[in-house]
Amino acid sequence: MVLVSSDLKIDGLADEVTKGSQGSLPPVEAWNPPLSGDIDIVIDRSGHWFHEGDAFTRESLVKLFASILKKEGDEYFLVSPVEKFKIKVQDLPFVVTSVEELQEGGVRKLKLETNLGDTVIANSQHPIEVVYVDGQEEPAPQVRIRRNLYARIHRNVFYQLVELADERSAEGQQQLVVKSDGEEFVLGTY
Repeated sequence: MVLVSSDLKIDGLADEVTKGSQGSLPPVEAWNPPLSGDIDIVIDRSGHWFHEGDAFTRESLVKLFASILKKEGDEYFLVSPVEKFKIKVQDLPFVVTSVEELQEGGVRKLKLETNLGDTVIANSQHPIEVVYVDGQEEPAPQVRIRRNLYARIHRNVFYQLVELADERSAEGQQQLVVKSDGEEFVLGTY
């Protein structure tokens, strides 16, 4: 395992990405450089980014790195067209921090926003899922943000979704179902 822990590598990666991105998300799914090594970057369970144990203080740098985040299997990488560095993600890389209920043409749409300002409408491309993480009894709600990257739905936001949900009977059980953009998402069964 190659460990890379210098600020020069971070600056070089940021420079490489900045060259090719002009306001839109870079096409990381098309970038497949060889592994350059591991870099001591950790995204904690709260969605905070750390480099060599110190919190990132520049939100613009975090947003830039989040734009080049790629997941392969169970591992996460920061990629550019020519470099690929493995990082650690303790849970999911993003956290949904707010939900807003919108009405468009009589259709309810739930707009979810992450800690980094990404917004999505819960729908078939951005489904809300309630999963159970190994060893934990509490549900772990999440939503797909882009590609195969998910955000953990913060507990407060989940409670807001529960308030917006309807109860229904299905297969002899009661379900809490929230609707958005013509889709239904089961939040829980009891």
